[in-house]
Amino acid sequence: MPPLIYADNNATTPVAPEVRAAMAPFFDDQYFNPSSMYDAARAVRQAIEAARHQVATLLGGITPEQILFTSCATESNNAALFGAVRANPGRRHIITTAVEHPAVLEVCKELARNGLDVTFLPVDRRGQLDLAEFIRALRPDTLLVSVMHANNETGVIFPVAELARIAKETNPGILFHTDATQTVGKLPIDLSTEYAQVDLLSFSGHKLHAPKGVGALFIKRGTPLRPYLIGGHQENSRRGGTENVPYIVGLATACRLAGEHLAEEHKVGTLRDELEERILANVSFVEVNGHGAPRLPNTLNLAVHAIEGESILFELDAAGICASSGSACTSGSLEPSHVLRAMQVPFTAMHGSVRFSLSRYTTAAETAVIATVFPEVVARLRRVSPYWDHARNRLAADIPNPAAGTPHR
Repeated sequence: MPPLIYADNNATTPVAPEVRAAMAPFFDDQYFNPSSMYDAARAVRQAIEAARHQVATLLGGITPEQILFTSCATESNNAALFGAVRANPGRRHIITTAVEHPAVLEVCKELARNGLDVTFLPVDRRGQLDLAEFIRALRPDTLLVSVMHANNETGVIFPVAELARIAKETNPGILFHTDATQTVGKLPIDLSTEYAQVDLLSFSGHKLHAPKGVGALFIKRGTPLRPYLIGGHQENSRRGGTENVPYIVGLATACRLAGEHLAEEHKVGTLRDELEERILANVSFVEVNGHGAPRLPNTLNLAVHAIEGESILFELDAAGICASSGSACTSGSLEPSHVLRAMQVPFTAMHGSVRFSLSRYTTAAETAVIATVFPEVVARLRRVSPYWDHARNRLAADIPNPAAGTPHR
């Protein structure tokens, strides 16, 4: 077997060694319930509060009590959206986008089934929102805007700070939520200055080298929000259930490390750009989804014409390369990505998307292997594709060319 090359960090990340080390004592001698009253448990409670302070520091020095620990970003998103609706029954309109992660998209669909009016904003071919369309969507009865900070499939970054400012200037009562799962630890986020108009922010630990099973929700002081999990006094009565102490400590350590390494994210971007350039130079009829839009420095999503993404992933896996075709939460589906459909990717490439997502642990040697293997895989699969004219090295004559204006080689 070839050595494993992991390039699916938008799905999950390896746990950092420092994170594992920080968690270990809370599995062993510091196992106490943090709600207990004896001295031994008090140190565990203090560890949680220290973790809350560390997470708040990464998010711009906000006060720690505005951080709510959850089990994951999906829970954080559910808590934000359902909690806001329950606390504000007088308003019945929500704005979101057509390319949100299912943890937001499906919640909004459920709220629509329950009688709320939900506006799903479209995106253009580059995956970007139309600012004028967003402004037109705001209404007197708008309760909540939920727009992701960056798309998990394409890496396209949305202007969340500007959108939040516009929403608040239109009506200070509008709540603004962002799913920042893919950006915390990759982009600078300061909720006390640039992003001060954001009321709710969700993220998950396993996207920044903490373990799976822990996340957080920022709740701006004064934001009306009903508890999502009821049954205990924990988290200042905002989330019932005994705290997952080892994982909370692990999340805090991961946040500290992310802050220390944030200035190095440009190195990850350099690796991504070099990989993109090498693939485009050696593969024809391939598009960069999100080309021309601001993107996360670690994410490269390619739409390859005339072959299936699943076949590409199978061949990459055989070569020891881990990648994906989109969101890990929907990759088991045979349906084309809802993100690519919203971006109107040509049908000849709709099923042929592959996402490489890097991390600070990714090496130049690993991306060099990907850049070598990927063109070989594409060439091999196109030889047996009915949509490919192998003799002319192009799409078959009866298949339309890629849409005009889209970047392809």
